[in-house]
Amino acid sequence: MNKLEMISALKKEANISKSEAAKVVQIFFDSMSDALAQEERIEIRGLCSFFIKNYKSYTGRNPKTGDKVQIQPKKLPFFKCGKELKERVNK
Repeated sequence: MNKLEMISALKKEANISKSEAAKVVQIFFDSMSDALAQEERIEIRGLCSFFIKNYKSYTGRNPKTGDKVQIQPKKLPFFKCGKELKERVNK
């Protein structure tokens, strides 16, 4: 399912206009992005959680040349599946 399909499903289920559904979906995603940018944890019980994982600096290797390269520390969003979603997928 992509964003447009999500908007269509919300429009149909909530019986609202397409523009209203698009606004709701956009607000939802913007709120999630803002929370992650502030390193807040997002938890949707039964579905999933998102949080920021901090990675330390390390020495990597360039696959083409084999040279050692220093990788800078970074932060990445991390997704963790909830128990109910796992059970639903594995029916």
